[in-house]
Amino acid sequence: MGPETRPDALGDQEPRPRRTHRTDWMALLSGLLFLMLGIGFVSGRLTDPFVAVPLLVAGLGLAGFVSVIARVIRRR
Repeated sequence: MGPETRPDALGDQEPRPRRTHRTDWMALLSGLLFLMLGIGFVSGRLTDPFVAVPLLVAGLGLAGFVSVIARVIRRR
């Protein structure tokens, strides 16, 4: 049984529309940001909170901006 078929009550294969979902850019970019900050902390290269907090705020701002732009483009 492939992804494009679904068995009905008689066992016949009926074509079904493929399900897709939109990329959640805010979640994706925020996750990458936290991953990179975590690697920086664990590796010892990022120890100063006066550097980490502005990086976090700027990264979340950029992720939000990209998310809004993607939503505007998607609605056209």
